Amino acid sequence: MTDQSNHNHSGRKLIIAIDGPAGAGKSTIASRLARKLGYVNLESGAMYRALALKAIDQDASFDDETALVKLAQESRIQLEPTLNGNRTLLNGHDVSSRIRERDVTEAASRVSVHPKVRAWMVARQREMGVGGGVVMEGRDIGTKVFPDADLKIFLDADPVVREQRRMEQQKIKGEVAASVAADLRERDRRDRTRAASPLMAAEDAVVIDSTELGEDEVLARVEELTRRKLEG
Repeated sequence: MTDQSNHNHSGRKLIIAIDGPAGAGKSTIASRLARKLGYVNLESGAMYRALALKAIDQDASFDDETALVKLAQESRIQLEPTLNGNRTLLNGHDVSSRIRERDVTEAASRVSVHPKVRAWMVARQREMGVGGGVVMEGRDIGTKVFPDADLKIFLDADPVVREQRRMEQQKIKGEVAASVAADLRERDRRDRTRAASPLMAAEDAVVIDSTELGEDEVLARVEELTRRKLEG
């Protein structure tokens, strides 16, 4: 697939949803696919992380849904594509690095369980992707944000493998690694059991188990699915 693959005879631009648990490789695959297609990569997780960072800075309770919604309504969260992936801007400030730190990661998982917070985020995400030409990754994109997406993929992997990938990604070892693994398992539990948009594969999603697949192999499969949709 070339960088011009989205310019098929119909000129149609797809909405592509990639869902899955933490550590399955969603962000990497979505980013690489978007660059190949010339699409925008919409990271729902980055948006929740940005809100979580604001909650941290404002000393707001992660359990206070009303306060969190108010913070969201007062926030301007932007995703700006670059050659090296998205920049995340919170009220005009680049927070791309800060939102990847552990305290924000944990806070984002707690902030995202609230139905009214998710409703606000979903509305913003739909606004950003309504015109197509987007690859959006998260945990409820195919089921809630874009239930009519042209292509839905659910990327999964064995929990132990996902934990190992996260350790390698963050260069974590020893006692800290055990703590991060526990955090990952707790995030999985919260994501799959929350009342609002729990993590699950959409009925019409293509499920890809990446446990024994390399990043390039997963990307090749996703590219082939995209090509079929564009030619269909």
